[in-house]
Amino acid sequence: MIAVYSIIYILLFSYLEHRPVHSYHIVHTVFDDWIPFCEWFVIPYLLWFLYIPAVFVFLFYHSKNEFYRICAYEFTGMTIALLVCTFYPNGLNLRLTDMGRDNILVQLVNFLYTNDTPTNVCPSIHVFATISAHLCLVKSPHMQKLQSRKRMKVFSLILSVLICLSTVFLKQHSVIDIVAG
Repeated sequence: MIAVYSIIYILLFSYLEHRPVHSYHIVHTVFDDWIPFCEWFVIPYLLWFLYIPAVFVFLFYHSKNEFYRICAYEFTGMTIALLVCTFYPNGLNLRLTDMGRDNILVQLVNFLYTNDTPTNVCPSIHVFATISAHLCLVKSPHMQKLQSRKRMKVFSLILSVLICLSTVFLKQHSVIDIVAG
C-alpha cells in the first residue's frame, strides 16, 4: 500500500511540476522580504532527506502503531498539498539570482534551485512532513523507554525547527507556505 501510494504521489507531483499553467498565484508576504538569505540553512534543508526516512525506519522497527500513524499523517498531508496545487497553482519569486558569494553551500543551494522548481510551494510539504515526523517520533512508546530519549527528542525538535526555518532562509518557501504546512 505504501509503495503504491508513493508511486502515485511521485507521478502526480511530477505532473504538477511540469504541466503547462498559464499563470501561477505568486505567494508572498512582506515578512518574506525581511528574512535574509542564508546559505548555511542548506544543511538542515538537505538533512530533511535523511531525517524523514530515518523516522519512518525507526518507527517501522519500534512502533507499528506510530509507523501507521506517520503514514496516515504524511499521506493525508501530501494528498491535501497535491489537491491544493492542482486547483490553486502557486509559486514564488523569492529566489536570488546572484547570492554575492561563491562557496560550497551556495553551490548546494544552486543545485537545489536547479532541481526544485519554485512552483507548487503552498502548503510546504517540507514543513508538514517535518512536523508530522517529529510528533510521531516523540509520541512513540519505544521512544519513551529509551535512556537517551530526552536527547533524541531535543535533537529532533532542534532539527525540525531548523528544517522549517531553512525553507524561508533559502527562499524556497514563503512564510505563508510554512503556516499552511
